[in-house]
Amino acid sequence: MLMQKHQSSFLFGGNAPYVEEQYELYLADPASVADEWRAYFDALRETPAIDGSDRDDEPHAPVVSSFVDLGKRSRATGMTRDDGLAIARKQVAVQSLIAAFRMVGTRKAKLDPLLWTAPQASVELTPTFYGLSAADMSTRFSTADTFLFDEDATLHDIVAALEETYCGTLGAEFMHLTDASERRWWQMRLESTRTRPSFSVAEKNRILERLTAAEGLEKYLHTRYVGQKRFSLEGAESLIVLLDELVRYGASKKVSTVVMGMAHRGRLNVLINIAGKPLRALFDEFDGKDGEHLPAGDVKYHKGYSSVTQTSDGPVEVVLAFNPSHLEIVNPVVQGMARAKGEASGAGDGSDVLPVEIHGDAAMSGQGVVMETLNLSYTRGHGTGGTVHVVVNNQIGFTTSDPRDTRSSFYCTDVAKMIEAPVLHVNADDPEAVAMAVRLALDYRSAFRRSVVIDLVCFRKHGHQEQDTPSITQPLMYGSIASHPGARTVYAEQLIQEGVVTSVQVSDYVNAYRDGLELARKSEAPSASVQPDEMPAWPKFLEDYAGPVHYGPPLPAQVRAWAQKISTVPDGVELHPLVGKMMAARHEMAAGRKPIDWGMGEHLAFASLLAAGVDVRLSGQDSARGTFNHRHAVLHNQKRTSRSEGVYIPLDHVDEARGRFTVTNSILSEAAVLAFEYGYSTVNRKALVMWEAQFGDFANGAQVVIDQFIAAGAAKWGQLSGLTLLLPHGQDGQGPEHASARLERYLQLCAQDNMRVVQPTTPAQLFHLLRMQAVVFDRRPLVVMTPKSLLRHPEAVSTLDELARGAFREVLGDTQVEPLRASSVERVIVSSGKVYFELLEHRRTSGVVDVPLIRAEQLYPFPSRQLAAEFAGYPNLKTVVWCQEESRNQGAWSFIEPQLREILPSTAQLQYAGPLASASTAPGYHAAHAARQAALISSAFAEYASQS
Repeated sequence: MLMQKHQSSFLFGGNAPYVEEQYELYLADPASVADEWRAYFDALRETPAIDGSDRDDEPHAPVVSSFVDLGKRSRATGMTRDDGLAIARKQVAVQSLIAAFRMVGTRKAKLDPLLWTAPQASVELTPTFYGLSAADMSTRFSTADTFLFDEDATLHDIVAALEETYCGTLGAEFMHLTDASERRWWQMRLESTRTRPSFSVAEKNRILERLTAAEGLEKYLHTRYVGQKRFSLEGAESLIVLLDELVRYGASKKVSTVVMGMAHRGRLNVLINIAGKPLRALFDEFDGKDGEHLPAGDVKYHKGYSSVTQTSDGPVEVVLAFNPSHLEIVNPVVQGMARAKGEASGAGDGSDVLPVEIHGDAAMSGQGVVMETLNLSYTRGHGTGGTVHVVVNNQIGFTTSDPRDTRSSFYCTDVAKMIEAPVLHVNADDPEAVAMAVRLALDYRSAFRRSVVIDLVCFRKHGHQEQDTPSITQPLMYGSIASHPGARTVYAEQLIQEGVVTSVQVSDYVNAYRDGLELARKSEAPSASVQPDEMPAWPKFLEDYAGPVHYGPPLPAQVRAWAQKISTVPDGVELHPLVGKMMAARHEMAAGRKPIDWGMGEHLAFASLLAAGVDVRLSGQDSARGTFNHRHAVLHNQKRTSRSEGVYIPLDHVDEARGRFTVTNSILSEAAVLAFEYGYSTVNRKALVMWEAQFGDFANGAQVVIDQFIAAGAAKWGQLSGLTLLLPHGQDGQGPEHASARLERYLQLCAQDNMRVVQPTTPAQLFHLLRMQAVVFDRRPLVVMTPKSLLRHPEAVSTLDELARGAFREVLGDTQVEPLRASSVERVIVSSGKVYFELLEHRRTSGVVDVPLIRAEQLYPFPSRQLAAEFAGYPNLKTVVWCQEESRNQGAWSFIEPQLREILPSTAQLQYAGPLASASTAPGYHAAHAARQAALISSAFAEYASQS
């Protein structure tokens, strides 16, 4: 026992060893000690140890230290045992009061700049709640295990210190953190300073200048462009102070890149005053001038920008991500961008890249993607080492809402407690407290590599947009807003009173900024706001789809070498029998004794890219193994002794000089994970980035990402992405939710060469497709309808030579119809995907020989030339049948019908063979599925059969 004994202690045994003995009993069994002692020890254990260690294992000096002064007094006063117990109870009460302030002190904090709602002070923050009376206010109590005073203080001073620390304009929630050292860190940082900001005169002047810029831009736009939407920042001007401090103080913490995401509120202000977008470019947008020449473009308050800000600690790249109106959906995009930048940064661990998410108060608690993105925070495949979350808390949510209807939690930030993020609530009218919150947040992130939330409590001066009249539904709040002078005025008056600035200097700040705006508006500087190096203009995609794209296929010897590498398991790795059988089959494929199946073809594509130095990144809910047990990119040693050992990844051993292979079993989320991978792909353009759905229609949960980013990002913003979606698709009798990847939806989104939609049917096609996607210069998304039953179909195979030679082919003609019989062909069936093999089987078993089967492996861009060439090979063609297994109102038919009609021979007609329109994607009964499949296959050959 390391306890220092105090001979003067008196409680129950007259000395400290007795207290120590009671504590030992308490640790063994809390019920074994008296109620008074148990309550005291419980209260003490709510506060972590000074050194951050576990209380069960630490020396017990802190437990006894509270009684040292009492022991001294006992010698001087002759205090009795009962007197000592009474004082001990009061000490316990004081400890409980301290714990309460740490827990819920924010509820009494001065956070509302409008003062239209009184703080909801809890009775737990009053001494009387713990049995302490006015007579106790002058009594001195131990302050051990706090940073309030050195040793002890009167209850009056303790309460005053607690209120100053936890109930001012900056309040902190941190007691929900599990880690004792983190809680202790917050106690030290807050209590030792009483949460009082301390800034130099120069720093205070910068804060005022930033407030002036924030307010000045809004007022200028309001008067110069009357009636135009801008989603003003007025009422939350301190956001500019906050973000400015994030960049500048972040630089001192070795942050080299800040990646921000935010919605439209205040976005124009952030673009100009933080991201560095030229004023002239903004004015041109207000004036209706288009300086980007994109096919579609976007409204000015959705655009992004990037620049480099010079600070006293070095340059910082500042990026504001593009964002649609869908609230919070940009959050995971920002995380993906930050992860990619972090992996490429000099720090190696990504600590020099800071993701910043700017939320709205109602959206923070209302949008599910917030929770999904938070859940990514510390996962291995998607973590970014800590994010600063900023809530622009207008205290209203949206114009017509009542704050009582926007959430069920006390704070809008309570969702962040799921990842144990500390929350700093700060009054936007105190910009120094705002800047202090930033420094605390960055210091915490730097120390622990974890996320933190800053809740900027402010207001919104106007309605949802400037033409709205919020007082219709919010008369009380907007009565308070009407009388509020603004954060800049409040702070300027404070600095004048402090003698930091004069009223003349304050006016000079205002005039100088306004003059700068006028000068920029009248300038003739180029207006383009898109930087070519960062945000390329609309790309010139590959224009000619008549032939394969040549990208340098590997030599046969290379393919065989890769095959050997990825099919070899080192000694000591014992595989599950099923996996062992699969790996043995791959070894046979590598030796050329078995044809290449889908999983091997995919692995060889990955291996070829890794050997060339291209990164390969794949994530999804079961991607390491593969939902259908076809991939097994990660092999698990059945004799592993721990979770962190016994894993072998063959693709990590392809070549000495290789790219990085990352495969991640993601969280059970579609929206956040797909958006993350999209963001990642926009930054790392030297990688094959893939997201895989467990079943293709699970992508429904990420439809916003598909519509707003993947399909339209290049047309709206010039933002390129080579993201690949792997969507298992096909009618296999597994019910409506496991049948369709909703091919029709992707085709409906196709235009202006915005993406590629394919449905390959052989491993060689997949091999060449993935390689092409990784190496083409002009990047665009690729949507792959991947198979399920074809993963092990005996005819959906390829040879090693087919991988080593050739390229991806948009159309596969029929090689089984003899050329000499081509003139007798009158009917051709065109299909895409798995149904081809069912058609093939039917043709084989029925004895039909003169109906060619053509596969459309690529559906968009539509391979018109290739299909027309196939049709031209049959000079007497009379009927072209499009056969699909999806219902008529689904699948490719609606998209492909007009395309096929344009290239039909003049003597031929177009027919549809497939199920009728349906509200569901597939039957839920296997018998119904089998009957439907048989009917559609027969209908494809029906005319031929009747003529026969």
